Amino acid sequence: MTAAAETPIFRDSEADLAHRARWAASRTLIYGALLIWTLICLFPIYWTVTTSFKQAPDVMQGHLVPWLDYEPASLGWRSLGLSPDTLGQPSTPRAEFIKRFTNSLIVSLSASTLALLLGSMAAYGLSRFSYRFGFMRNADISFFFLSQLILPPVVLALPFLVLYKALALLDTRIGLILLYTLTVLPIVIWIMRDQFAGIPTELEEAALVDGLTVWRAFLTIILPIALPGMVAAFILSLVLTWNEYFFAALLTSTHANTLPVMVASQTGSQGINWWSMAALSTAAILPLLILGILLERFIIKGMAAGAVK
Repeated sequence: MTAAAETPIFRDSEADLAHRARWAASRTLIYGALLIWTLICLFPIYWTVTTSFKQAPDVMQGHLVPWLDYEPASLGWRSLGLSPDTLGQPSTPRAEFIKRFTNSLIVSLSASTLALLLGSMAAYGLSRFSYRFGFMRNADISFFFLSQLILPPVVLALPFLVLYKALALLDTRIGLILLYTLTVLPIVIWIMRDQFAGIPTELEEAALVDGLTVWRAFLTIILPIALPGMVAAFILSLVLTWNEYFFAALLTSTHANTLPVMVASQTGSQGINWWSMAALSTAAILPLLILGILLERFIIKGMAAGAVK
C-alpha cells in the first residue's frame, strides 16, 4: 500500500523534472538565437566605429579587436578635422561636415514634423469619418496612400528634376523638405490610422456633449492618447529622411547636400577612404542612436499598442 501510494508522487516528480528540463532547453535555445541575432545586427555598427580608428593596413588585413589586433589611431577623425589634436585649428573638412550635418538635421526634422502633422490629421479623418471620392472609399484612399511606396525612386527622378528646375527648387533645403514629406507621409498615415482606430469613439462623443468642438477634442483628448504612436511614427520618418541618399544626390549639388551624400563621396581614384567613411558614418549614426535611447519608452508603447490591437 505504501509503495503504491509513493509511485504517483515519484511519477509526478519525474514529469515535473522533465517539464522543467524542456522549459530550460527551450529558453536556452530562444535566448541563444536572440543573442546571435543581436550580435549579427550590432556587428555592422561595431565594424563602422572600430574602422574609424584604423589605419589603412589594419582595414585591409581585416583586424577587428582594438588593442589586440591593432593599435587605435584617429586617422579617420583627423581627416574630418574632428580628432582631439585638430579641433582647435581651422579645418575645411570640419566646416563642410558641419554644413552637411546641419542640412541633414534641418531637412529631416522639418520633413518628419510636417509629415507627422499632415499624416495625423489625414489618419484621424480616415479613422473617424466616411469619405467618397468617385469610386474610392476610405479603404481605397488608404491603399492609395500606401501604393505610393511601391514606385521606385528612380521612376520619380526625371519628373522631380524637371519640376524642381522649373520652380527653382534645385539645391535648396525647402525642395528636399517638401519631397521628403511626400515620401514618408504614407507611412505616417498608416501608422496613425491604426493608432486612432484603437481609441474608443466614446471619448470624443463625451467631449462633444461637454461642448468641445471636433478640433478641440482631437487636440486635447485624442492626441495625448496617441502620443506613443506619434513618437514611433516620427522616429521612423526621421530615420528614413536622415538616411535618404538618392534624391539628395540628384537634386542638390553645393548648398543643400546632406550627410549621406558626403559619406558616399569618400571615394576617389585611389579607392575608398574607409577610415574617413567610417568616421562620417559613426557621426551620422550617433544622433539617431541618442534619440532612440531618449525616446525608447515611447517607441515601446507605440509598438505595444499596435500589437495589442
